[in-house]
Amino acid sequence: MEPRLVGPGPYRATRLWNETIELFREGMPLRRHRSLFKNYECCFKASEAVDWLHKLLRCNQNFGPEVTRNQTIQLLKKFLKNHVVEDIKGRWGKEDFEDDSHLYRFPPSSPLKPYPTRPPYRKEVIKFPDWNIPEAGTSQEHIPVRPLMMNSEMWFKRHSIAIGEVPACRLVHRQDLTQANIEERWKSMTLSHLQKVLGLDSLEEVLDTKLVNPKHIIHNVYNVNKQGIVILEDKTKELPHWVLSAMKCLANWPSCSDLKQPTYLGFERDVFKTIADYYGQMKEPLLTFYLFDVFVSVLGLLQKNKKAIEALRVSCLLLPPENRKKLQLLMKMMARISLNKDLPPLCDTAGTRTLMVQAFSRCILCSRDEVDLDELLAAKLVTFLMDNCQEILNVPSSLQTVIEEHVVHLRRVQIKYADADTDTTLPVPSFCRQISTDEFEYQRINGSQEPLAALLEEITMNKEISVKDKKKKLKQFQKSYPEVYKERFPTPESEAVLFPEKNKQKPQLLMWALKKPFQPFQRTRSFRM
Repeated sequence: MEPRLVGPGPYRATRLWNETIELFREGMPLRRHRSLFKNYECCFKASEAVDWLHKLLRCNQNFGPEVTRNQTIQLLKKFLKNHVVEDIKGRWGKEDFEDDSHLYRFPPSSPLKPYPTRPPYRKEVIKFPDWNIPEAGTSQEHIPVRPLMMNSEMWFKRHSIAIGEVPACRLVHRQDLTQANIEERWKSMTLSHLQKVLGLDSLEEVLDTKLVNPKHIIHNVYNVNKQGIVILEDKTKELPHWVLSAMKCLANWPSCSDLKQPTYLGFERDVFKTIADYYGQMKEPLLTFYLFDVFVSVLGLLQKNKKAIEALRVSCLLLPPENRKKLQLLMKMMARISLNKDLPPLCDTAGTRTLMVQAFSRCILCSRDEVDLDELLAAKLVTFLMDNCQEILNVPSSLQTVIEEHVVHLRRVQIKYADADTDTTLPVPSFCRQISTDEFEYQRINGSQEPLAALLEEITMNKEISVKDKKKKLKQFQKSYPEVYKERFPTPESEAVLFPEKNKQKPQLLMWALKKPFQPFQRTRSFRM
């Protein structure tokens, strides 16, 4: 069984746990071992399990080469606790697995985790702004898009320019958008863009959209300084001055303007421990508990670098402003420290980059409920954030532009034709769905050609207009809609039937008219008589 990439979607952590167990059971070499003068079949040493599983995780694209040996040991401890493995005497349930020569074996069947049975988050469909200002707290349920049926009169009004007539019209000013309308637009369009980037049919099973605060999105977009760092209105939520000074000291080492140069050995390690302790005592991770499934889903896109960056940019907009600012400052410090060659080692047993990931991964991402792969998933995400923090933690300008242009469009005036109700001409926009090619062709024919054919027939049968005006309208219709016109009048003969030529009879010559030139002769004759 080859490792496969587990893409974004609901219960991704559970799917990864089950796949890792299956790979471990199928691939871990088993052989005979001797312990205390006794032979044991089909078992393995603890150190052998650490070696094999560590290699597997580093080669698995779901985890990557950043996985440490200590993280592998922690995972094996959870395997022992959950009865994925047991010692040769059948004992399990405790996390006392160590990297030594103790013997372990697989039970007859390792329990795979069932998918959570929690009810899915209630789907919330965001309303388009209602010009009648609906009551607060109302929500719009799933509304199917009804096909638009138009009679010939409506099509005559909408296509009046094509047939040479423009009916009277007037400008209708739309009602001003309220702040609540604008916030709903920002929320719905941001979540729609996130769903598209993640490639999910719905965000329903990875995010409770009711918990998304549109005020946070707008604040994170507009209230920023020149460096893109969020500016908080509530100064009590700022980082303490001493923590901020410590972070600047390590980020700008050895040239730090806030603090005097240290005079004792190990000063930089004490400063780092101070920062790690402050972030470690937070009750909730910076990426929040309710966004855990969203960020775990993003991990399935890391092979597609640009998509993963875009998904993280949008996801980080959903954070409370104080969390986003703390994350911005922390990630910039971590990126600078990991690249600073002048900074003395902060740990004797791990490199600076590995230390950054191990120290801060849990305060950035973890689940409210115990998830066995928390540490590995958090480490992978933090590593990616650290390498791309400059792009990820900036405001997505393309999304901002699209939403701003949409809001401006909603505030524009409408053109309303006389005797036409623009509010009922089109249904209220609700959602889009993909349709088949046959259904598209059916809608294209029924939604456009049939009303046009009815309009053409109405012009043809109208006896109130003169022949000259009728020919003019038909000629303009033929120029605008040649396919519909050709279907109604396939040959010149069928068109000629509409305007039959009248037979002009020549008046008969009267006999007396022929004799008119000879009248003088008759008078002469009468004179002789």
